[in-house]
Amino acid sequence: MSYFAAAVVRDEGGWTAAEVNLRGAIDVDEVADRLRDVEPDADLSLLFVEADDAYLVVLRLDEAENLRVFGSDSAYAEESRLGALLVGDLKGSVTGFDDTEEPRPSATGDDDEQPAVDPEADPVGDADLLADLGISAQRLLALCAHEGMLPADVTAEVCQILGCADEVEELRGV
Repeated sequence: MSYFAAAVVRDEGGWTAAEVNLRGAIDVDEVADRLRDVEPDADLSLLFVEADDAYLVVLRLDEAENLRVFGSDSAYAEESRLGALLVGDLKGSVTGFDDTEEPRPSATGDDDEQPAVDPEADPVGDADLLADLGISAQRLLALCAHEGMLPADVTAEVCQILGCADEVEELRGV
């Protein structure tokens, strides 16, 4: 299973991004250590892991502490070793999704089409991990569930809101 792992870190100088190699990681704590290594003094560190155009995992560290994890689908844990490492220990589905909130992803450019929620998807972890940065749990879940939105699209949308989209796109070579 192929993956792309982009770390975005914020310090007093703004956002920087770096690709992170997760090969050989033995557990989620080692992944967190690799995220810390990108910029040990960062105020905020985020890691976006996209796998096979199907799964997205977001990890967050505040001042290199308090690891929080969100996964777009628990099935990723069954599909790959990396998925099991990142989301395998997350218990239960994400709760608190307000079905009355209308998803409005701008990346698709088609606001008239109603999003179709994948009944097979089972988001897990902390969907509120970006709430203080302007992306509510409902918004993150809606982006992940929007028909046609790939993990890379969700990452791009989130990074656009955060103000670090150019840094991540530079990693992709776009």
